Order: sequence, then structure tokens, then C-alpha cells
Amino acid sequence: MTPEIRPVREDELPAYIDALSTGFLERPDVARVAREIWPLWQGSRSWAAIDDGRICGTFRSWPTELTVPGGGRLAAASVSAVTVLPTHRRRGILRAMVRVEHDAIREQGDALALLFASEYPIYGRFGYGPATREATWTLDATRTGFVEAAGGSVELAGPSPETRDAVIAVFEAWRKATPGEIRRRSVSWDFALGLREEFWGEPWKGFLVLHRDAAGAVDGYARYHVEAKWEQRQPTNTIVVDELHALTTSSEAGLWRFLAEIDWVTTIKAPRRSPSDRLPWFVTNARAAMPSEVGDAVWVRVFDLPRALEVRSYEHEARVVLEVVDPETPHGRVRVDLDATRDGATCRPTDRSPDLTIDAAALGAAYLGGTRLRDSVLAAGADEHRSGALRDVDRLLRTADEPWCSTFF
Repeated sequence: MTPEIRPVREDELPAYIDALSTGFLERPDVARVAREIWPLWQGSRSWAAIDDGRICGTFRSWPTELTVPGGGRLAAASVSAVTVLPTHRRRGILRAMVRVEHDAIREQGDALALLFASEYPIYGRFGYGPATREATWTLDATRTGFVEAAGGSVELAGPSPETRDAVIAVFEAWRKATPGEIRRRSVSWDFALGLREEFWGEPWKGFLVLHRDAAGAVDGYARYHVEAKWEQRQPTNTIVVDELHALTTSSEAGLWRFLAEIDWVTTIKAPRRSPSDRLPWFVTNARAAMPSEVGDAVWVRVFDLPRALEVRSYEHEARVVLEVVDPETPHGRVRVDLDATRDGATCRPTDRSPDLTIDAAALGAAYLGGTRLRDSVLAAGADEHRSGALRDVDRLLRTADEPWCSTFF
């Protein structure tokens, strides 16, 4: 019997949360989570796979906005909470949920879908490609100083509606200038700053600092917590940076310096940072700042090809007829005429002969400019109908700055 895929009802939430947490190998207070989460899920899509009256699969998405190269922004669906019960594996349930969600994305008019993949091999077959990377940076604060003296000032701030507004203002300005970053849900700030009680997982119990420029305006912030450790009666504590964002180079360097100079601290650990982070350039000994756990982060799936290619900017110029193989579209592929210049781009559907044919997942990986198209086509191949077309499109999509998404979802 083929499972039914439909929106979950409020009265089914306990069973839905039970299935979701089982898939993630977690055991929260299911009844409490179900009670608290329903108001927060309004405005999102929550699909349930039903088999013989039991929820056996979950799939959610919520609306966001993605910053693309050049500072343009596109409506996107953030996909999360994707699970299938271990008793129902290999029955096509995930594929069925993906199909329903993708239909809803097209009906909604979103240009893109985004996700973090729990397992690498799953989502390429659905047209998603790894478009951003992340890394954990570790700074040995005992083995380095900083290149410049700190500018501005740093202050500890308690959680409050006022500090929440100040932090959001910095993040919004930063994310609108950062390709790969997304708009966050309002409620996520309440959890991140400890203003709202967690009902799934541990509450955030850390510290918040604000950086102010010479005029007193907040131009950066950092959230962090501490992993306490003493060795041979000496403090060797580690600061874990939950997030650090700044609007100027001076404020960014000032926040790192503040954290590294806190008493009793020997190590700074910053997960989910960009592999291209400038931290090594702020310190006098770059070898004291080392990245680890470098890997894929946000995966991108393009739904509105003309809009997606037209909104982003290009650092090189070319005109190309690009064909993207997408089995979900009416004809199994989409063909566009892209005319890209440094001053802007036009992209229109066309019936002209293609210069290059690539897979949807390859385009998704290369779309934000951080992944080379010449690499992302290796999985499914590319058909070059004009000599040099792959080289041209690879160069066209590439950006000097690596995209980065600091927001896990």
C-alpha cells in the first residue's frame, strides 16, 4: 500500500513529533514539544507520510530569503525535519514527500530550496547540490597576539528585547551583504538569546557581547559559552563561539580580540564558520588559528531558473544557452538564454540550440559561486555542444568571495 502524503493536523502532532524524534534518534518530551510547537509552525509546510494510520515519515519547510552574489535576494524554502521510520525504509516514502514538497514550492513561486544534508548521498538525485561549506576554527589564544589594537568598545549585554533588536539589526545588515546567508525566523532569535524557554534540547546559557563603533552605534556582536577545564590547578577553559557577526573589519577583529583576551581562557573554538574566515589575518601568528571539519553545508535546488540566474551578479561576461536536465519539469529539461555582464544579466527561456547541458544538482552546487561547475558536473556528466562552453559557464558562475551560511536549520 502506498503511503498517503498530506499536511499534518494539530491532533496528530504527538505522533508526528514521535516519528520525527525517532528518525533523529532523540527522545524529547513529545507531549510538551507537540503542545508548544504548533503555534510556531504556522506559515510553514509540515508533511506527514501515513501508512495504515501511522505516521511513518516527516518533511517540513519554512519560507526564507537567500542572499545571492551581488546582494540580490530570492525567496526560498528551507527544508528540514526530513525523516523516515527505520521500519519503513526503501519504500519510496522520501521520494513521495519530496515530490509533494517540490510541487508546493513551484505553486508558491519560490525560486530555490535549501537544506543541510544529514547524509551526503541522499539529495543529489532530487536536484540538490552542495553550494556552501563550513568549518570549525580553533584559536590557541596562548600562542598569538593581534595585528592591530582594538578599536571601538565591547560591552557585555544581558538578554532583553532591546539587545535582541540591536543584534537583529546587525545580522540583517550583514546577511543582506553576504551571499549564502538566509533570513532567520523571528522565534529563532528568542531561543538563541535565551529569551524563550527551550522545549526540545538544552537551553542556551551563554554570554552576549556587543561591539560599538566610535560613535556608540552597535556594529557587531558575539554569542558564546564556555567549556570549563582545569589542568594541574591551572585554568584551560575553551570559549565556544555560537556566532560572531560584524559590519566592519575593525569590529570583527575587535570581537575576536575580546574573546581571546578573556581571563582563564586558552582556546577559542568557533564551529560553523566559513573556511575562508579572516581570523588568521587578524592575529600575529596565523598558525595559531586552524580550521578543521571542513565540509558541505547548505545544499541548493533551483526551481525558477530564469529568475535565479538573472537576479545574481557576475564578475565576468558571457552569453550562453544553458540547458538544465530536470526530470520534475514538464519536458524533463529547461533551456535558457543567459546574457551576463558586469552591469547585470538577462535570462529568458529559449528554444535555441544549447551550448551546454548539465544536471540540476550540478547547477545547484555551483549557483552561489563557491563550488566549481567543472567539479560539480563530474557526478552526472555534462554535454558540451559548443567547444569551451563548460569553461565559460564555470568561469561565469564562480565568485571571488566564498558564500557562507551561518544559520543552521
